[in-house]
Amino acid sequence: MSGAYDPRVIANLMLDVADRRGLKITNLALQKFLYFAHGIHLTKTKRPLVSGYFEAWQYGPVHPAVYRAFKQAGSSAISTRAAGKDPLTGKSRELPPPSDLSVFDLVSDVMRSYGHLPPGRLVDLSHAKHSPWSVVVDKARTDVAFGMQIPDDVIIDRFRHHKVSIGASPLAGEPPSDDTPFT
Repeated sequence: MSGAYDPRVIANLMLDVADRRGLKITNLALQKFLYFAHGIHLTKTKRPLVSGYFEAWQYGPVHPAVYRAFKQAGSSAISTRAAGKDPLTGKSRELPPPSDLSVFDLVSDVMRSYGHLPPGRLVDLSHAKHSPWSVVVDKARTDVAFGMQIPDDVIIDRFRHHKVSIGASPLAGEPPSDDTPFT
């Protein structure tokens, strides 16, 4: 892989894999899958999977560009795919899928490992103590955390802390299926 991918390209690939597996994915769940894939890729390669950044929102890490691309789905399962916009004509254009097979493998692995988990368990995982999300949120309580961004170096350093007890029920109950930034 040369550079980081447009996050919407990876999100579209995740939705395609989910469709083939018979999974219905909300924006909240998609955000967690994208974050986990990015974190796994970062820890293995020290290079980002997707361009841009994740922010610490109320229910975990969120990539704002992907959130905006699928916001119209609300709390329902996503049935569309993100599109690009031609900068010259302003017309919508399809986003081509990645050509790197290792990216397909990573996305398939993430969907196989996490795709069956309910949104509440995904939130539990993203909120794990000492995780990147937790570090940014804790810092914001006592210091300035500009835009609540979760820097890639923090993800590399803290991603290993995404461990919670095994079980089907979320610890904190089920969150809504849509997320909002901290206010």
